[in-house]
Amino acid sequence: MMAKISIDTDILTGTTDRHLVSLDSEKSKDAQLTRVSMLIHKDVLEPFITLKNAAIEEGFNLSICSAYRSFDRQRVIWNDKLSGLRPVLDQFSNPIDLNRLTDWQKVKAVLRWSALPGASRHHWGTDFDIYDAAAMIDGYKIRLVPEECQDTGVFAPMHKWLNSALSITNNSFYRPYAVDHGGVAPELWHLSYRPLADTYAQQLSAPIITQQLVKDGQLMYLDVVLAHIDEIVERFVHL
Repeated sequence: MMAKISIDTDILTGTTDRHLVSLDSEKSKDAQLTRVSMLIHKDVLEPFITLKNAAIEEGFNLSICSAYRSFDRQRVIWNDKLSGLRPVLDQFSNPIDLNRLTDWQKVKAVLRWSALPGASRHHWGTDFDIYDAAAMIDGYKIRLVPEECQDTGVFAPMHKWLNSALSITNNSFYRPYAVDHGGVAPELWHLSYRPLADTYAQQLSAPIITQQLVKDGQLMYLDVVLAHIDEIVERFVHL
């Protein structure tokens, strides 16, 4: 009988990095990988390099622009959005005027594109946002919006190839936000390593998230989040 995997709330909520390794500690066929300082789960490193090298064979430079994010980092993103320092986008990638929304509507608007601190899949080191570095032109700034991945988007050719690559039976990566279920907006650029991520996702719960949020006490609209935590977890956390 397989031993039960213990629940590590520090990993689940992004308050430790002991499970991570730096990408710049390894080499692949692409030398650029060694120059990128990103942290991912130690058990995801080898599968990611395999996927990256497969992309290189097809002329793509599958690179990570965002990997592990700590709880503190995710809180900064959250608070910046709710304080107006960062834009909150609608379904058409246009900025929303938060002043016209109720507090609960503001929280849901942020959750559409940004995870609740303590509940982000990026905490685990199993998930990351990708782009095609080979398609970049001088001065281009990555936006991580659907338009970049579809039709004539700058990264569309790589994502078209990735559609086929991810369909291979033994490929353990997948897109957790490929389909819009009314919670998190579709994010074709978000990849997840299923063998580990599924385990963490099953372990994460509203009480664990609540405990970390209350302990931290620095989240904007914390009272609104706690009042709706069960709905948030069901709609925006558990897929």
